[in-house]
Parts: sequence; C-alpha cells; structure tokens
Amino acid sequence: MPDSELKSNSFPQQEIDNDSAIKKTEIKDKKILQNQQICCILESTKTQVSPTKTEVLQMTNYNTLAHNLKRGIFTFCEKLTTDFNRPTQKFIFAMIYGLIASKSSHLSKIARKLNETIALDKTVERLSRNLMNFDKADALHENYLNVVRKNFDEKTVLIVDDSDINKECSSKLESLCKVRDGSTGKIVTGYAYAGVTALTANHKQPIPIYGHVYSNTEEGHKSQNHETIKSLKFLSAHFSKENIRTFDRGYDGGFLFDYLIEKKEKFIVRTTGKRHCIYKGKSISITELSKKFKGKYSLKFEPKSGKNKNCKISITPIKLPQYPNDDLNLVVCRGFGAEPLMLITNLMSNDDRLCVTISKVYLMRWRIEEFYRFKKQEFGFENFLVRSLKSIRNLDLLLNIAIGYIGILGDKSDESIQVMEIVQAAKRLYGLAQFTFYAISDGLAEIFSKTYVGIQSFFPRRHNTKFGQLRLFTCE
Repeated sequence: MPDSELKSNSFPQQEIDNDSAIKKTEIKDKKILQNQQICCILESTKTQVSPTKTEVLQMTNYNTLAHNLKRGIFTFCEKLTTDFNRPTQKFIFAMIYGLIASKSSHLSKIARKLNETIALDKTVERLSRNLMNFDKADALHENYLNVVRKNFDEKTVLIVDDSDINKECSSKLESLCKVRDGSTGKIVTGYAYAGVTALTANHKQPIPIYGHVYSNTEEGHKSQNHETIKSLKFLSAHFSKENIRTFDRGYDGGFLFDYLIEKKEKFIVRTTGKRHCIYKGKSISITELSKKFKGKYSLKFEPKSGKNKNCKISITPIKLPQYPNDDLNLVVCRGFGAEPLMLITNLMSNDDRLCVTISKVYLMRWRIEEFYRFKKQEFGFENFLVRSLKSIRNLDLLLNIAIGYIGILGDKSDESIQVMEIVQAAKRLYGLAQFTFYAISDGLAEIFSKTYVGIQSFFPRRHNTKFGQLRLFTCE
C-alpha cells in the first residue's frame, strides 16, 4: 500500500482520538462545576438563617391555608360527634363551619357558605329541620366540655352573668316574654339568658361553657334564681371547688350565698351595699363599714378611656348574719367610679396583697361582657329567624361551640403560625387587640370567602354495593 494512502487513512483515527479527549475534558469540567456548586450549597446552608415570621406570612398559600382550616374545624367536630350517626355529624359540621364562614345566625347565609350543588332553599330547609329535630344537645355539650377542658387549670376563673335577647320586632316566636334590655335599660319583648364563661390559662380568653335561653312564659319555668342555681349546679359537676366563681352585684342575694357557702366553693360577689354584716361582733351596714377604709394598697388600672387610674384598696374580715361561723372578707376599692367597689369573698391568705389579687380577678369579669357583645354584633345572634324555642336553644349551643373554637385559636395567637396567618388576613389597623375574637373571626371569614368549594369533600358519598345494580358482564 502506498504511503499516501496510509497517511490519508490515519487522519480519521486522529480525529476520533481528539474528539474522545475533548469529551473527557468536558466531563471533567462538568464534574468540577458540580463539585463547586455542591460546595457552594453546603457553605450557604451553614450560614443560612431560618425565615422570620414576616417572611413566612408573606409566603402564605391561601388555598392550602383554607383547606387546612376546614380540616381543623372538621377534626374539632369529629371529637364532638364521635357517638353520633353520620347525618348528625354532617349537620353539626355544616352549622359550625357555616356560622364561622358567614359570621351570621341566618340559615340562608350559612347555606350560601356551604356551596352545595342543590337548590339553596333545600339547604335552608334541611338545616331548619335538623335544628328542630336535634335532640342530643346534652351529649354534644358534654363532648364539647371534654374537648375544651385542656385549656383550663385549677386557677381558671369562672364568670357567671345573665344577658338578654331583644326580639321586640317579633311576634310569632315561641314563648316570648318581657325582659330588660341591658344596652338601653328598656323593657322589651324577647328572651332571658343565663351564661357562664371560663377564662383560658394562657391569655384569659373567655370560652363559653354554659348557656341557656329561657322564658318566664314557658311551661315549667320557676324563677330567675332557679335558672342561676341550675348554672351553679352545672359548674359544681364539671369544675373544682377551687375555681373562683365571680358575680356582679345583680347576684347579691341570700340564695347565692346559701348555695356557695354550703358547697364550700370559692367566690367573689360584688355587693350592692344594702346588706348588713358582722364586724368585730357588731352588726353594721356594708356601706357604713366601707367608709372607714380609705385604701391601704394601690393598684394602677387602665379603663377603656385609656387614662390610667390609681385605685386604693382595703380588706377587712367580716361575717354574714346568716352564717356566723363562716369567715369572709370585704374588699373595698376606691377609684373605679364615683361609688366604691365592694366585694365579698371567702378567699383567705396570709399575704396582705390578697385584696389586690381579688380586685384583679373581679376585673376579669368584663370578659363575659365582651363575649356577649361579640356574639350579638359579630354573629347577629339577636337577628335569628328560627321560631321554636328548641331550635333557638340548639342554634345557641352550636354558636357557643363555634365561638369556643375561635377562642381556642385566639389563645394560641403568639404560638401558632396558622393563627398568625389568620390574623394577617384580618388586616387589623392597630395590630392584634387583647381580646382576639374579632381578629380571628374576621380572618377566618376572609380566608373562607376566597374559596369556591364547600365542605362536601370531607364527607364523600358512600356507595352501597350490596343492593347495587346487577351487572350482566364482569370485567377482570
């Protein structure tokens, strides 16, 4: 073979060798780049700082958040209805979710938030029928208490107070009676209400634990004092004697002291000043006795006006004429108003600052007033349209459970990222207030308003194959 042919045939082999060398160098370069990238990632992870709360809130996915919140309400309702049948479970879940999402006591507005595929009037008709036929209120209430009990402790303050439901524009409701409107002081048509709230251990949020709508015209009604005793018996059955019961001056009656002293339960009662007591072995009016004490201890108090007040507090031992063997204390607080604040209590301690503690505990009683205002303003409870007394009581129970769930979330306002996302969705102008119910409720309603899917997916339809249609052919 000539040399020219040998030379011409050697060029392709040389090109192949060059190509393979280039590929090897490219692979080495890629490996070097990959190693450099891995090193950079490892170095960056060493110095990486966890995202702040603000950065986490900016990354919120509201679709995922809405689904998780619905899942949370569903889990909460599951704990309440473990022994109930499936239709009852669906009804309770639909009502509690609808109340929270709509912020209304109208069944039509609740039905709109459910976003069901059937006609709206059929949904309203079903909810109304279930409210009327629901007869497991006691079992539901007991399960609710078992769920919320973990938010309380031995120092939990129990606040007892009455309220009213103004229905002066209604005439067809069952067993309407005359009640005093606490907001205006007028006598109107409506219903009376006995309620109790318990303050949470962390942030002292009022959780409703007892509520009863009653009328003095209904069959079997005895008296307002009888309804109060029923609420006290409920507290005795479910809470410790060490939990302090607080009462406003409207409860300054012999029937109350008869029950509390006999049961040896801790209490703080504001007195009207018309009562007599035994002081140093002599009978004296509480009003006259309070004039002898000008205040040994001081307490700074900030009312709603925003101006700090320096209150003077005194304490002295007394006894009631009906119970000469039971030691009590009279706490006199000056500076809260024109008249001194007089409190009767059976709390005892060797610490001289006991009177300051008693005054602080009593001032927490205003939380139940905020709860009643929130219930009427945010959910329009006085604007309900159901007519029967049984439906009204069932609606009140379900609304209390929904507000209790909001209170549980509010008690985690500084711990849970999910609750922080709810507060962010509420867009509060001056930040989160100490009473968190309004912010939590507005945030939940805002988040649920952006979703177009209801809650039907949480109860998938069950197909009964036992009595299904027969198949002529089977496919394997």
